[in-house]
Amino acid sequence: MRELGFKRFVTPILDVDRLLAAPRGYARFLADLRRYRRITPGAVVSVTEAYPQIHDRSETSPVDCHYFYQDVWAAQRVAALGPARHVDIGSRVDYVGFLTAVTAVVFVDIRPLEVEVDGLEPVAGSVLDLPFENGSLQSVSCLHVAEHVGLGRYGDPLDPDGTRKAAAEIERVLAPGGQLLFSMPVGRTRTCFNAHRIHAPHEVAAMFPELKLVEFSGVDDGGAFRRHRSLAELADASYACGLFRFVR
Repeated sequence: MRELGFKRFVTPILDVDRLLAAPRGYARFLADLRRYRRITPGAVVSVTEAYPQIHDRSETSPVDCHYFYQDVWAAQRVAALGPARHVDIGSRVDYVGFLTAVTAVVFVDIRPLEVEVDGLEPVAGSVLDLPFENGSLQSVSCLHVAEHVGLGRYGDPLDPDGTRKAAAEIERVLAPGGQLLFSMPVGRTRTCFNAHRIHAPHEVAAMFPELKLVEFSGVDDGGAFRRHRSLAELADASYACGLFRFVR
């Protein structure tokens, strides 16, 4: 228990980006703790059970623009299509879980998701070897996943062509008339080993030669989301998020 309490106190300063703000945050925490004890006569408020949250006083709600906008965008596209079943490959588990409010979901990931939720079927599998027949899926998403393949980050084999191979495998399983929602970082082409790859938007589109790109949307370097962008708009970005809707 003492070890847990210690971790609670030091965790806030492990965020290097917020290190300079930590002293003021701890001072505010201790002042609030003293005041809380004064206004709570007889209550035991133990310091060892305290859990300092010193970085949460912000003027606006914090948001990761890539993941927030892509999840909203994708969920809206799935809802508009209204499939009887949707297959997601490795995307954020929150998105996958919420999508069960729209339709039945099969979630394929190299690291099996061990949960029980009505309408959700977790399946252990690799984006390089999907457990589906050729052209068998009407509704598919793979969001912020393919850029990691082949870099060893998740225990996968090293492969310089991992992203392209993942795209080819996803293309293989999409049915005629089917919809694919795909996202990954876009901008100046480079590899940031072993985190992710970044590709120019036109390179991503070219990874799916059998499919038709019907929508390109995206989040730019400033965090601004806009639908129906041109591929060229984000070609020189540093780390934008490209949202691609394909159909076969």
